[in-house]
Amino acid sequence: MTDIFVARSDELQEGGRVFVSCDVGDIGVLRVKGKLHAFLNVCPHQGGPVCSGMLIHRVEEIIAEDKTFQGMRFNENDINVVCPWHGWEFNVETGRCAGDGKWSLRRFKVAEKNGDIHVTV
Repeated sequence: MTDIFVARSDELQEGGRVFVSCDVGDIGVLRVKGKLHAFLNVCPHQGGPVCSGMLIHRVEEIIAEDKTFQGMRFNENDINVVCPWHGWEFNVETGRCAGDGKWSLRRFKVAEKNGDIHVTV
């Protein structure tokens, strides 16, 4: 396993992202809710640059007890990154696809050490 320098910690603000190229490909590092997340920047759908996509709160359907549709809402606890090519959404905490949990992004360990961000590949 190799430790790769990504950026200085103060260069990655909340909701921001940085990219680093290495032997496995481009890795996107995102800061969401104060936590760092690192993924291979390849959507499993058709290879789009998923880490370049928008960050949005997960949309949920509101279903009443009688199973009728009551509208939609944003889940303030779950944030997804949306692939800019075809709109596939992935939870930034888990990397799993919001629409079909059998798909997920390739995750990497990421940490802050002495004011620097490092990814382990």
